[in-house]
Parts: sequence; C-alpha cells; structure tokens
Amino acid sequence: MAKEGQNKPEEEKNESSNPKKKPNHRIEELDTVTVRFAGDSGDGMQLTGSQFTQTAAYLGNDVSTLPDYPAEIRAPAGSLPGVSGFQINFSSHDIYTPGDVPNVLVAMNPAALKVNLKDLPLGEMIIANRDAFKEHNLIKASYETNPLEDGSLSAYRVLEIPITTLNKEALKDLPITGKEKDRCKNFYALGFMFWLFNRPLDPTLEWIDEKFAKIEHVAEANKRALKAGYFYGETSEVFSTHYRVRSAKLKPGLYRQVTGNECTAMGMVAASQLANRPLFYGSYPITPASEVLHELARHKHFNIQTFQAEDEIAAIGASIGASFGGSLSVTGTSGPGLALKSEAIGLAVMTELPLVVLNVQRAGPSTGMPTKTEQGDLLQAMMGRNGESPVVVMAAATPSDCFDTMIDAMRIAAKYMTPVLLLTDGYLANGAEPWRIPELKELKKFEIKGLVDAKSFHPYKRDEKTLARPWITPGTKGLEHRIGGLEKQDVTGAVSYDPLNHEKMSKLRAEKILRVTQDIPPTKIYGKKSGKVLIVSWGSTFGAVKTAVERVQEDGKSVSMIHLRYINPLPKDLGEIFKNFEQVVVPELNLGQLRMILRDRFLIDVKGINKLQGQPFKIREVVEGIEKFL
Repeated sequence: MAKEGQNKPEEEKNESSNPKKKPNHRIEELDTVTVRFAGDSGDGMQLTGSQFTQTAAYLGNDVSTLPDYPAEIRAPAGSLPGVSGFQINFSSHDIYTPGDVPNVLVAMNPAALKVNLKDLPLGEMIIANRDAFKEHNLIKASYETNPLEDGSLSAYRVLEIPITTLNKEALKDLPITGKEKDRCKNFYALGFMFWLFNRPLDPTLEWIDEKFAKIEHVAEANKRALKAGYFYGETSEVFSTHYRVRSAKLKPGLYRQVTGNECTAMGMVAASQLANRPLFYGSYPITPASEVLHELARHKHFNIQTFQAEDEIAAIGASIGASFGGSLSVTGTSGPGLALKSEAIGLAVMTELPLVVLNVQRAGPSTGMPTKTEQGDLLQAMMGRNGESPVVVMAAATPSDCFDTMIDAMRIAAKYMTPVLLLTDGYLANGAEPWRIPELKELKKFEIKGLVDAKSFHPYKRDEKTLARPWITPGTKGLEHRIGGLEKQDVTGAVSYDPLNHEKMSKLRAEKILRVTQDIPPTKIYGKKSGKVLIVSWGSTFGAVKTAVERVQEDGKSVSMIHLRYINPLPKDLGEIFKNFEQVVVPELNLGQLRMILRDRFLIDVKGINKLQGQPFKIREVVEGIEKFL
C-alpha cells in the first residue's frame, strides 16, 4: 500500500493504533536497528519479515531487507538446511544495505539459532521460542545440550518466550485445528516485535483482513495471535524497555515498498506506456526470476502479454517473434537459463531486433545455489555467444533502481535495434526498500521511428547517428521484408556469403553498440576527482560499497567511488577518470570478472575485493578491503 511520505508524525501514528502503554515501560531511542527473523521454512519467516518491513515503511523509516530462502524445497522440518531467514535494517536516516549483522535475532527453533548465531555480535538480543527447544529438535540441529540451559548464550541478552504455548492459548476457543493454530505463531512473534519496537498494529491487521477476506476464521486467528503477542510484551513484567526508531527525512512524495522483481516488472509496464507499444514477456519459471512473470501477469489490462513457455529456448524464441511483430519484447531468466538462450540471442543480434534479456543472477555454476546471490554471469553476458555478437550489457544497483534501469534498457534496445542484456541478482530481486513513485512528468517518452519512405526502403539501411536499421511491422504495405539468422548483405538484407561483407557487417554491429555511449551520462564520482584509491562498483554491490567508502572518507582517507550501470559499452570518460588515481579497485561477488574487463580495456592493474559465498557484501568486508589498498 502506498503512503504519502512524511504526512504524519511517528508518535501520532503509534498513539492512534497502539494500545495505551503502561507507565513503567521506558522507551529508548535508537538510530538504526537490524532484526533477523529465522525459523523453519514452514514458519512463515518471509511473511513475518515482509509485514514488519511494511510497517517500518509506513512509519517513514528508511528500510532495506535481505530475504534468505533455503535451497531445498522440502528440507526436513527443524533441520539446518531448512532454515529460512529474513533480515531488515530500518533507520531514521538514509541506508543502503540490510545491515552487516543483526541487533536482534528471533529464533523460532534450535536450527534457526544454530545457523544464525555466528552472525550475532556479543551482547545483542536473542528472542527464542522456548517451546521449540525440545530434545528431538535439538538433535536435528546437532545440539548435544540445550543452549537455553547450558550457559552457552550467557554473553547475549536472551528472552525465552513460550511462543507456541501462548499462541495456542490465545486461539483455544477458535474452531480450527491444532495445526492451523500452530501456523499462526509467526504472527504472535510479530506482535511481540511490534511492541518491542513501538510499531502500530493497524497496517498488518488491515493486510490480514484483505488477504483472508474469504476465510474469516483464518483472518480472526492471525489477528488474535498478532494482538496476543503485542499484549504479552505490554503486560509481562519481564520487559521494562522497548525501543523507537524515528522517521527518516525522505524526499517528499508518494512512497511504497518494493522488491527488485516488482520494480523490474513495473519498469517494463512504464516503458510500454511511454513508447505506446504493446509489451510481450516470455519466460520459463526459474528461481529467482519467476516473480517478474507473476507480477506482470497482474497488469494485463495495460496491453501486456505474458507467456509462460515450456522451456528457456521457447521463451526467447517467442519473444524475438513478438519483437519482429512490433511489440516491445523482454525475456527473463536466471543463471543457467541464460546459457540456454545464448543461440537465440545471437539470432536477435543478426536480425537486429530490439529485445531485452533479463538475467536475475544466482550462485552457480549449473544449478549451483539457486536461492543465493552472485554476480557470476557478467562474462557470459559479455561474450557467451558464438561469433562476433556484441550486445549492450547493463546492471541495476538497488531494488528501486530496477525500475529506471529497465526503462533505460528498453529505450536503448528500441533506439539502437539491438538486444540488451540486463543483469540483476537474487539480492536485488528479493530485497525490498521504499520507492518514491515518480511523477509522470519525470518519465521521458521515447519515440520509435516505425515508418520510412517505401521508395527508399531497405531492411538494413541504417540511421546515420545510431546505425540502427528501421523497425518495420510485418505486413506494412510497400515495406515487406524478411529476416533470418544467415548473414545479411549490407543495406539490402539479402542472404550473403561474401567474406568482405561479413567482416563489414560484423564491424557495423560492433560499432552500433559503441555508439550507445552517446546515451550514457557523465560518470558521477563520489568523493574527490583524484587521489590514492578509486573504488568501482557495479550491480548490487552499490549499497555496501557506497556505505563503506563514506566510512573510510570520514576518517580523512583518500578514497573515491564510481558506480557503473553500463558495462558494454563502458562510459567514454572512464579512461580519464582512472588516470587520476593511483589504484583502481573493484569489489564484486565473483572472482574478478569486471576487473578482467577493465584490465583488458584500459591496460591498468585493476585490483579486486572478491566474495563468492552466495551472500552480499557486508560493509565491514569492503572497508577492510579498502584499508588494505590504502
């Protein structure tokens, strides 16, 4: 639900929807808090975290999230591989990451505690569901003794709450099964967290009513569990303090919480409207890109066609056909799906049709770790096709940036008549943050030149500025033509086996991609324009890198930063920027793929900060990496 930014003071919002506080409960002000919800994959941790996030956004906090899904679909309940987590960082100022480590760990069972305790700093808070720490669950989590009883958690602030028992007691008179009651315990935990951090109940109560409007007994059970958890915190004498994080000073406007996949889909819809062309999206379900298809399917009234194909090759084949037919066309995939699309991407290069290929990267190779994030597909995006087949390669920086980057990708594809490969990743796809909904006047329309003079028409006659061939809808009278995967004769588009023509056409296609630099704005430098170290980020590393650079700059050290949205072609001012720094360093979630590209293009000894663990960078990891080069 979209909310007007900064309309209502946080105190007023809280007082209007929360039960009256007891006077012996002290409120402590905090600047930033990171909470991690963790439990079994069936405990509803993603839903719990999402609702906490929505409420934080409702209060005007800046938020950033990191959902962490188990890779196994049906891991045994209570086992270590089945642990699901959701981390949220909410703050009274601008933030760029979901936080390095949690301040509060909500552990719904022993396995959740075991998996996540290593990330919790000493002295921070653990909220444990005491009822779950039974012998059979302890064995599944490889505990020899109960950590709530053996003193091993003495360095932490541990709150043991019998969540399962208290939740069932709150729902005891409802006509639902014991299993159905147990499913509500995540809302009991959420209610307590709302009390602990002075959050209102109203947004979640409204969501429950809307979500379960046709299942009244389920709605009532979840609402009752939520309130019971809240009142447990309110009435229990164990807790004397709860906490408040005030609203952030965000730019005025209408805000809503978004994930990267949602923003990617909305960017497609917006581009279709701006270009006044129908949108076609062809995709095969694959984690973590599937949600883009689900989101787009909800917006078919905007002249959108979504096609769930039987495989990756069919998905891109249909998308190329839709592009030939005149639609703005996108095909989406993740990880290994890009490899299956590679031959057809070459077809789009040869036919010079506009096509955006979305790759939501995940940890590989092969199936790899399908629910974990990585930036390992950059070289495949750059060169993963046969022959000389260059494409534009772009990367989004944040969940909300997926909106603008997708619009830019579709604009470039149509303007230059070329495939554009857009890279996001699992971290961006599933992560969430507040997004200021842009005013219509802020979105630039882009004109698509579809009509040409029939007397001078040739399928491969090029625009002098962009080298793009005309985009003609099949069947247009006087402009009939055919295309295919065989090499084309210059201008006429006829099939050609002439060696010199093949070399000429290959160079023309490469030059067309280079001319996209005409549309790349000057590179923004965060910090001084010269110095000892320049950090170059791309994709989802932006938030951690920017925060790390700011921290090092605050210590008075000579470090600056740039972030790349365009990777092929690279911005034309990069060479001059690099000359002004002693060292260039690239942090990336791979073993050095952009570093390899920059070394090749600029013949400089680019250094790397690399991580390949299926998790995004922590701020401290980047800070420590920068310190080494300083």
